[in-house]
Amino acid sequence: MSTPGINWSRLVAWMASNVPDVGEPTGVSLISGGKSNLTYRIDTRIDTRIDTGDRALVLRRPPLGHVLPTAHDMRREWRVISALAGTAVPVPEPVALCVDEDVIGAPFYLMGHVEGRAVRGRQDAELSPEDARALSERLAEILAAIHAVDYEAVGLADFGRPDGYMVRQLERWGQQWERSKTRELPEYDRLAVRLRDRLPAASRAALVHGDYRLDNTLVRLAPGAAPDIRAVVDWEMSTLGDPIADLGLTLTYWHDPGDDERSALPVAGDITLTPGFLDSRGFAEHYARVSGTDLGDLDFYVAFGNYKLAVIVEGIHARFVQGKTVGEGFDEIGAAVPLLVARAHRALDEGL
Repeated sequence: MSTPGINWSRLVAWMASNVPDVGEPTGVSLISGGKSNLTYRIDTRIDTRIDTGDRALVLRRPPLGHVLPTAHDMRREWRVISALAGTAVPVPEPVALCVDEDVIGAPFYLMGHVEGRAVRGRQDAELSPEDARALSERLAEILAAIHAVDYEAVGLADFGRPDGYMVRQLERWGQQWERSKTRELPEYDRLAVRLRDRLPAASRAALVHGDYRLDNTLVRLAPGAAPDIRAVVDWEMSTLGDPIADLGLTLTYWHDPGDDERSALPVAGDITLTPGFLDSRGFAEHYARVSGTDLGDLDFYVAFGNYKLAVIVEGIHARFVQGKTVGEGFDEIGAAVPLLVARAHRALDEGL
């Protein structure tokens, strides 16, 4: 069985030795939609005296090719979903971690398959206005729940360094840009200076997801029932830091009615254009209500979200240029980078 990023025979042997209770692997398929870490469905067959049936698992591994230092750390993802299991934050069941790169060529982990789907565009879900509003409110409430986690109590006290978080974030993403860039963008350099000059006072420390948006959750859509977010996934950039930076990045992805420029960004879906969905300001206000957070510096964080996303997208574009991406939709993604930089400047100049 040949699948990019998977050595099937070695994976089967490793699972037999390390997680025999999950069943015998019978098939693997790439789950579409990821443009960073690679995600696969692993089908298994359980056949014992007690239980007979099929079970699906999910495998996460780093991307092929160009990988930035500290990025795509499977241990971090594994640790955070293990810590959050049983909290108010819905996450998939952690199953097993493998750090032996000889198995499939990179560290990976297995988690339980969640019955739900990533909702990115309006074609992914038919929502009534009432369901659209409920789903957008729930998205804000789960973000608030992430930020409310007692990270010390769940064993994540050393998961990051909240003090000086935003200073280090600007430095980190600036360094990532230098490692990833495929062209010179003077407006990016000017943006980095403006953000350093506008750094707000430190916010409270919290667990942050680092890439929170609707299509990094799994939504259950069932006839006659309200949509339900069953799990938050893609925790590769999680750490301890400033929760408003999380909100700012979420709003960077948001597509408001009348924002025609947003359609040119392949990193953003249009599900938020569904009638009834909260707009970006309404989403921020609902988050503020349920979390009790002051959003006085939100414009800075939205600008920073665009800055950070520009670096991430440039890294994806670099892998595409090297021929190291798996799947479709990468050929036009590089054009999003200067647009994101321009939107960051506009957030600083004009606000949300």
